[in-house]
Amino acid sequence: MEWRVQAIRGATTASENTIEAMRESVLELLDVLETQNQLDPTHIISATFSVTRDLDAIFPASIARERTRWQDVPLLDVQHMHVDGSLERCIRLLIHVHRPVPLPPVHHTYLRQARNLRPEWAIAPLGLG
Repeated sequence: MEWRVQAIRGATTASENTIEAMRESVLELLDVLETQNQLDPTHIISATFSVTRDLDAIFPASIARERTRWQDVPLLDVQHMHVDGSLERCIRLLIHVHRPVPLPPVHHTYLRQARNLRPEWAIAPLGLG
C-alpha cells in the first residue's frame, strides 16, 4: 500500500481560560477530527497546537497526550501571534499524517466561534457553542 503525507487543520475556542473549558474544547476538536477523517493516531507524524495569548491554564498537547494512542505522537504547543481584534480564546491545530493512496478527502474542522475563521470548513454546532 502506498502512503502520502497530508496536513489537516482544525480550530476551536474555549469558553474561558480554565483547564476544564480548554479540555472540553480540545477533546471535542480531536473527537471530530478523528471521526471525520478516520484518523488513526499511530499514523500521525506530528501535531502543533497554537493558542491565543489569553489561554494559559493548560497545554493543549497535555490534553491530547491523555487520549488513547496519542502518547507517542510528537506534540508541540506554541502561542499564536497576537493581532488586535482577532478571535479570542482560540485553539488551532495542524496535524501532519500518513494517509493511504488513493488519498481520502480531508475534513478540516472549525468548531464553536472558530467557525468564523474558515466558514467553508465549519462544522455545525454540537450544542456546546
